[in-house]
Amino acid sequence: MPSVFKCLYLVVFLLSISTREVGGDAVSDLQTKGRTQINAQLAKSKTCTAANLQVRKEWGDVSVADRKAYIKAVLCLINAPSKLPVGKFPGAQTRYEDFVVTHMQQTPNIHGTGNFLSWHRYFTWVYEQALRIECGYNGTQPYWDFGKWAADPEKSPIFDGSDTSMSGNGAKFSHKATAMGPAQNGGGCVDKGPFAKHVNNPLLKDLDLGIDSFCTSSLVLLHLHGLSSPVSAVADPAPPRNPQTNGYGVNTRCLRRDIGPYLSTRSTTTAQLASVITSSKDIGSFQNTLQAQGMNGNIGIHSGAHYTIGSDPGGDFYTSPNDPAFWLLHGQIDRLWTIWQSQDLPNRLQVIAGGTAIFGGGQQKLTDSVDVSNVHAKVWQIKDLVSVTDGPFCYVYE
Repeated sequence: MPSVFKCLYLVVFLLSISTREVGGDAVSDLQTKGRTQINAQLAKSKTCTAANLQVRKEWGDVSVADRKAYIKAVLCLINAPSKLPVGKFPGAQTRYEDFVVTHMQQTPNIHGTGNFLSWHRYFTWVYEQALRIECGYNGTQPYWDFGKWAADPEKSPIFDGSDTSMSGNGAKFSHKATAMGPAQNGGGCVDKGPFAKHVNNPLLKDLDLGIDSFCTSSLVLLHLHGLSSPVSAVADPAPPRNPQTNGYGVNTRCLRRDIGPYLSTRSTTTAQLASVITSSKDIGSFQNTLQAQGMNGNIGIHSGAHYTIGSDPGGDFYTSPNDPAFWLLHGQIDRLWTIWQSQDLPNRLQVIAGGTAIFGGGQQKLTDSVDVSNVHAKVWQIKDLVSVTDGPFCYVYE
């Protein structure tokens, strides 16, 4: 009998280890730890209550029905006409692309800056509201837990190419390395999943992208170029040149990806995500580590995630929102900030560090404005956007 009990004990012990490995991780533990402080802030909020609190979940934890509802809403924005002034941004032919223009216009002043986190928090929330108000979506903005899928991002339900994914990798074909690392497992047009709608496009006639040379996605119509010289995506081959020097012309081409584990295993593992939360004692060190500013040889969590998707527009600094996975990526960036804040919430809300431009200059202030009025009229100050349960926000991450 004792040996039987020992065997049973061993089975239970092994099962408990297995459950912990599958169901939990260090970042989730920090999230759970910080929830008490977020709940305390919620109790003081004048705009958010427990009754209307929204919960954002990892894509893999979202039900199949809710994934399909989210995808349907994104496609709704992609198929809806632009609301921007006619002729001002010819490449913005859809409501979805209004968001891309907004990001393009402000890119140098929302990256490597003191407003990086608050600007993208608000931008992602405004997108979520557009899905809800303009396209009838009843859910919340999902996120992509980089660490959970770092070993093989293609196998995540986000990129597996199923009808409940954000579409799969680009078609695999032979291509060269980029400045961010070796060629990965795709590189061509996305040809599986909900965002692989194809149309005829003579601009791609001479590009071998691994599938039909005339096949392209109706989603991506923009590619930024500098005012006097092209600023191209980190992609091989480079996308076709935009007909306008400011990058806002019609430049129809396919959605491409080059997903693989090279960067995700080096920059976005669970251990690295947990470390940026636990080792950063102030907002400056947190956002700098997140973006790897001044850290030689490390592109950081934020860039690591973008370039894990890669190609065009994932490898384009300005037009990256043209890939629908952008919003899940920035849901996770916002989640990491929220978790970091929640470890000492009273002292991590009204804090700011950094300049007002990526190449230096200026000093960001909590009273500076966050303006995305191309897509949402309300302008807020940074100080109003630092809490997920105050100002316009009323959500938590689980």
